[in-house]
Amino acid sequence: MKIYLFIVSLFISLSSFAQNVSSSVDEVIQREMKTRRIPGVQIAVVQNGKIVLRKSYGLANVQDQITVKDNTIFPINSNTKIFTGVAVMQLVEQGKIKLEAPVSTYLDGLPVEWQKITIDQLLTHISGLPDMLRLLDPVTGNVGVLKTEEAIFEKLKTTPMESKTGEQFSYNQTNYYLLGKIIEKLTHKSFAEFFEEKQFKMVNLKNTVFGDSRDIIPHYAPSYSYRSFFDGKRISGDKLVNGYYEFPDFTRTGAGLNSTSEDLANWVIALQNGKLLQKQSTVDTMWSPAKFNNGKPTDWVRGWGIAKLRKNHKAIGMSGGNRSALLIYPDDHLAVIVLTNLGGSAPEDFIEEIAGCYIPDIIKADPLTYLRKNLQKVGYENAIDFVKNEKKQNPDFKPQESELNNWGYRLLATNQKKEALGIFKLNVYLHPDSWNAYDSYGEVLLKTGDKNKGIEMYKKSLDLNPDNENGKKVLKEVQAQN
Repeated sequence: MKIYLFIVSLFISLSSFAQNVSSSVDEVIQREMKTRRIPGVQIAVVQNGKIVLRKSYGLANVQDQITVKDNTIFPINSNTKIFTGVAVMQLVEQGKIKLEAPVSTYLDGLPVEWQKITIDQLLTHISGLPDMLRLLDPVTGNVGVLKTEEAIFEKLKTTPMESKTGEQFSYNQTNYYLLGKIIEKLTHKSFAEFFEEKQFKMVNLKNTVFGDSRDIIPHYAPSYSYRSFFDGKRISGDKLVNGYYEFPDFTRTGAGLNSTSEDLANWVIALQNGKLLQKQSTVDTMWSPAKFNNGKPTDWVRGWGIAKLRKNHKAIGMSGGNRSALLIYPDDHLAVIVLTNLGGSAPEDFIEEIAGCYIPDIIKADPLTYLRKNLQKVGYENAIDFVKNEKKQNPDFKPQESELNNWGYRLLATNQKKEALGIFKLNVYLHPDSWNAYDSYGEVLLKTGDKNKGIEMYKKSLDLNPDNENGKKVLKEVQAQN
């Protein structure tokens, strides 16, 4: 009888804990939906190899007042790249690809400057290649005036390199376009067919499909955004509008998938239990950074754009379209997926707070989440003072440069200029040897009207990196206005 009562008591305690955690997650999601004005959200949480939470909130379709359901399909945009990363690593396991091999090993007819770029450099965006995106229509993303993949690729091959290979990070759709071409050449099938065969079917992903605004996708959540300009005029406040985007089929290794949080959760489980990649060493390699020419580790790991390689609660993940995010905590056997239908919702800002509902120490382990919670109280203008005080108690407290930079730009995108200014200023304070930190700080200073200080920051950026072409261009334009 005592054993029976103990089991009943344990069951009640576990149920109560699960309800409390679920309520805490609800609180985070509902607060962020209200603050960010997000119409609809879908989340899933994986713990110890099982989906422990799956929830839907708000409206999938605003105009018809259709609520988000478990089978509502969301665009995942650049989260597609993690599927491409896994596809490449599957071919590595098969011995068909070597990460250190130059791209010319697999593709013919490339410009001389491209030929020594390695697979690793494509996966981690340090190739220096010109970005294909600039040759597509800037409004819709379609093939534009060049009309065909062949014409776009030929034009791309005559476009100057953006930077020296291996010298600096530049997020670039050309990298994943070339990876798609390599996958197709080595597998003798389209990358869409290879993904379907080696990922979607293997995991039974029923609601994961390639497509964009042109495609008929059942149970689809259209995308929205807020605009303060309409028909060329500034309007009072801002307006929620429908999004429209096209991903030409040849670009869809970079951003072309649509899915549900449940499908993505099952994909994560399959990745971690050896169903997608057979060797743990392959996963470990995928989740490790490559190296710049100077030997420093890349910000990206192979195919994954979020790499929080901290001492405790390491997290690997990706975000897409500034509206969807996924984080895996391999040492904690935890993963969180957040999908929204609002461009600019930036769930990567609050996804670790959801993880913290399950493992509270995660919030303190992630400098950005911890900073965000506290700067909302003390003010973003006091960011440097807050960090100074925090470092007295915890000398290891140092947010990554790339994370602060991305956060600052997300704030800027939602017109939170004062907050962005505080973050970019903090980034320069913490990373005084980074040319990119000064470049970004200079940009926000110019946007907030501090031209002299902005010029000063751009000059510092160029002192650190004389090859910063964007900095040269901006500085020339600003100085010409004086």
